[in-house]
Amino acid sequence: MSEAIKSVKKRRLTDRFLDAVEFAGNKLPDPIMLFALICVLIVVASWISAMAGVSATNPATGETIEAINLLSADNLRRMISESVKNFGSFPALGLVLVVMLGIGLAERSGWFELLMRSAVMQAPKHLIIPVIAFVGILGNVAGDAAPIVLPPLAAMIFVRLGWHPVAGLAMAYAAALGGFAANLILGMSDALVFAFTEPAAALVDDSIPLNTAMNYYFIAASVFVLLPIVWFVTTKITIPRLGSYENPDFVVHETTEVTAQQRKALRWANWSMLLVVLAIVALSIPGNGLMRNAETGSLLNNSPLMNGIALLITILFFVPGLIFGTMAGTIKNTRDMGRMMTESMASMGNFIVIVFFASQMLAYFSWSNLGAIVAIKGAELLENQNGVALIIGIVVLSSLVNILIGSASAKWAILAPIFVPMMMLLGFHPAFTQMIYRVGDSITNPITPMMPYFPLVLGLAQKYDKKMGMGTLISALLPYSIAMGIGWTLFLIIWFLIGLPVGPGGPIYIP
Repeated sequence: MSEAIKSVKKRRLTDRFLDAVEFAGNKLPDPIMLFALICVLIVVASWISAMAGVSATNPATGETIEAINLLSADNLRRMISESVKNFGSFPALGLVLVVMLGIGLAERSGWFELLMRSAVMQAPKHLIIPVIAFVGILGNVAGDAAPIVLPPLAAMIFVRLGWHPVAGLAMAYAAALGGFAANLILGMSDALVFAFTEPAAALVDDSIPLNTAMNYYFIAASVFVLLPIVWFVTTKITIPRLGSYENPDFVVHETTEVTAQQRKALRWANWSMLLVVLAIVALSIPGNGLMRNAETGSLLNNSPLMNGIALLITILFFVPGLIFGTMAGTIKNTRDMGRMMTESMASMGNFIVIVFFASQMLAYFSWSNLGAIVAIKGAELLENQNGVALIIGIVVLSSLVNILIGSASAKWAILAPIFVPMMMLLGFHPAFTQMIYRVGDSITNPITPMMPYFPLVLGLAQKYDKKMGMGTLISALLPYSIAMGIGWTLFLIIWFLIGLPVGPGGPIYIP
């Protein structure tokens, strides 16, 4: 048998499958045009659905939700008059641009590069992947920070280790978003889903005590389930499949000896970053701390800590970047500082153009009611199921709906009044139902174009490979969604069969 035939036979099924996904996905038009075409498709679908009388009943209010024809005169006027508003209110736009001011200065001053070089030289290579994955999974405690900050950092680390930068970018993005419902610290996502679970449970029984931490045991344990999954996929699939990185247009500078001045600048920059963190913590711990909600004292709900996370992240990176640049000599005057931040904004041009069309697409989905109708109709299919089949059904439906509606709060606002009362009537506690949804909602986060960060990650990938298409990126992210979906769902079923509570005050069944 020839070596060529042996090579073909040895080619893994996963490689052939992902090659097919990549081939099909790359046949799609440019992302900018794709979002524009989807907008047209939604408008046409709304007209057809409205003509056919498509509707669904909201189980919480009994209100009939009907498909709205976006081709009506009023809605055509709305599409024209609110296009700028849609763009300006896009969820991630302001956050991304503000954060990139700090990230850009930190990168262009040389602090990032030297910090990573030092970390790589001191840390064993085999620990780089789990450390990045761990940080990504825990990063969701700060809301939107991890999927914005971590992927570009991981890409730069990977390229310096001799791996393909898109492999690092994909791993960091998948860990941050695929592990959205796993953490060792309670955060914004816990408070967000609880806000919709509590009133949904009250539709059946308002005497059941519920709390924000009622999923904590499971989400904390999930960190140690997802970490090896991300690690395995990265080392066994992503890195081998993407191979080495060869791009003549991307120059990796030769490693030079770190000067005493640079070491001193790095040391002071790192200390300044620690001081910023300590200052934020000091302002958060006291009951009347500046970072807390002035009326309720909460750190999670409508607090400066959560609402101002973008500015805090910017400061966190801006301060050490400025100190390093000043002490190392890369920032000689205010013009250098302004130039670095301007260059950072210039690199976001492609993302901003994509966001314009993506924002219209999300608005059309909301105005037409198609997203809500699809979610309700799909949930109705699970009403006669129970046990393990019901768990799998809710996970699958939540993951599929997640591809259509990127906002976790929007999905759960629709699905909670359906899932929570239905499961309570079957004897399941609202905390367990909420946890099932959160698993399903997380696993397809990396691959849905509806996620506001997807255009950002695609733009970052194209920085390293100008021919990078949506199909190539999705094919790199898909193994994470599949592996997390299988592993996390099995873990959830085992947890259910054992009968462990998912958190304090969160048993599987209603007492």
